[in-house]
Amino acid sequence: MPTPTRGPRLGGSPAHERLMLANLATSLFKHGRIQTTETKAKRLRPLAERLITKAKRGDLHARRQALSVVRDKDVVFALFDQIAPRFSNRQGGYTRIVKTGPRKGDAAPMAIIELVEELEVAAPKAPRKAARQAAQADSIAVLAGDEADETPAAPAAKADAKPEAEASEAKDEETKA
Repeated sequence: MPTPTRGPRLGGSPAHERLMLANLATSLFKHGRIQTTETKAKRLRPLAERLITKAKRGDLHARRQALSVVRDKDVVFALFDQIAPRFSNRQGGYTRIVKTGPRKGDAAPMAIIELVEELEVAAPKAPRKAARQAAQADSIAVLAGDEADETPAAPAAKADAKPEAEASEAKDEETKA
């Protein structure tokens, strides 16, 4: 059994606190971010991250456990089919808490809790190796003299072709005039 949190509860009873956190988790998964008090956000974070971890597992038992907390079937469906795949390559830290200013009415410290964006999958290292190996093969070919004969001849041919093209254009202009 989990150790109860220290200090006063968020609601009047443990049942009220559990239901309030379940409603906050439902809203978080439905909207992606919610604004609440700092205390509620800090208490919601472990619950939301446990639910995302269960959703990453994806089996029937995990789905039933999530349904015992989040009572909305549409939100559980979104959690398992849209939210969990976003975090497939992340080991934890699915939520972020950003503190905002005090609430206008009672000056309670407010915070925004949101789901972090998915990590970009890094490009595989195989293309780098292939590019490096191709560059090494080219440098070896140059050192061996394979491309040394072809490289100087090509610019010389281009340089020779340019004056000839200009001369032929000049002759065409003279004949027209």
